[in-house]
Amino acid sequence: MKHVFPAPSSATPNGLAFDSIVALGSNMGDKTANIDRAIALLTQSGEVRLVARSGDYATPPWGKTDQDWFVNAAMSVKTELTPHDLLARCKQIEREMGRVEIERWGPRVIDLDVLVYRDTILSTPELTLPHPHIGARAFVLGPLMDIAPDLVIGGRTVRELYDAVDKTGMERLD
Repeated sequence: MKHVFPAPSSATPNGLAFDSIVALGSNMGDKTANIDRAIALLTQSGEVRLVARSGDYATPPWGKTDQDWFVNAAMSVKTELTPHDLLARCKQIEREMGRVEIERWGPRVIDLDVLVYRDTILSTPELTLPHPHIGARAFVLGPLMDIAPDLVIGGRTVRELYDAVDKTGMERLD
């Protein structure tokens, strides 16, 4: 099922029609349903409002390869939450959905990552913005192409980063 919604015409002061982009991934259970549920949980209070949702992408595991494939997506949102509060809400949803962090890059019911927040540049033990590995991960860039291909990260557009990354094994699901 295709899940791309147009961005509203009103832009934020930084010229973007959104405040933040959150990446989503799952490789356990009904992966697509897990992503849909995470989006519903993140937006149900009204503190985070969906602007656009990418399509879903089947992607090979990254980092730890002896596990099931992932389904990945991304969503752009409007929010008044601070970057750290948005991250805390994402981590709360991961726990609510049953995620247990046993091993780095291991299997997960759901993974939510704050990729960008307005034009914020931030580096704390909990959160780095923009996410430091956006440009190296096809499973992030594919969904970003659906919702923000012209977003500039580190001096390059998402489109330029996507064109340069290895997309072996990635497939858009419709």
